[in-house]
Amino acid sequence: MPIITVNNKQVHIQELNKEAEQTVVLIHGMFSNLSIYYFNIAPILAKHFHVVMYDLKSHGMSERFLDGYDLDTMSSDLICLMDTLQLKKVHLAGYSFGGLIALKTALQYPERVNKLVVTEAPDPQDEKARNIIDEYSKEFLEHYVANFTDTTKVQMGKRQMEKNHRMYEFLFNQTSIKADMIREKDFLNEADFNELKASTLLLYGADSNCRPTGEWLQTQIGNSVLELIPGDHNIPIQEPQMIAETITDFLSKILTQNHG
Repeated sequence: MPIITVNNKQVHIQELNKEAEQTVVLIHGMFSNLSIYYFNIAPILAKHFHVVMYDLKSHGMSERFLDGYDLDTMSSDLICLMDTLQLKKVHLAGYSFGGLIALKTALQYPERVNKLVVTEAPDPQDEKARNIIDEYSKEFLEHYVANFTDTTKVQMGKRQMEKNHRMYEFLFNQTSIKADMIREKDFLNEADFNELKASTLLLYGADSNCRPTGEWLQTQIGNSVLELIPGDHNIPIQEPQMIAETITDFLSKILTQNHG
């Protein structure tokens, strides 16, 4: 499991098909890790692209930190990772909170982002999107796994449950994550989407509570397309092949146009 040093921080990364000309960086959501991409989505993308996945700080196998969970810092972390890997310009694809990180990065560092894929990014102003971090317990984790993941495709063993419990407990009780996410509540309303240069694919579950945010983003982002995927907020788990193929088609069509 490669652990690299990025700006004096230990970051767990995985790479596939390093020889490919174009790079896609995949960003997972809060309280998750890169495995949401690694087993099903990344291998399909890697048929065409260099794929980079990384664990956000305090997630998965990356180093733990007490603060720095605001979008400015998370975007800066991503740019530092790209610098360390000597990636000048990439496609970005982010899921859930990772979608907000991808969007923030594309707005703040437009020269570093080629194309953008935003999957199930929530509106931070929506209290339902933030309630998940208001109170944590082991029972919450068990309830979350039982009700909000597709247990026919993802089975979490007892050891993994305990490991996740420790990670979640640290995030909920010892870090600034709650305060940082509350501070981001106006991010979408205050963003100047006229500054967004990247062609954007919006992927949302047809039955997701976040779908209205995707529909709103489509009206705000000039060069964007919205694709609805069967399922709810957990479409990367429910329909990984469809997600990967839709992203591949979007990026490949753009590449074909760019190269005549």
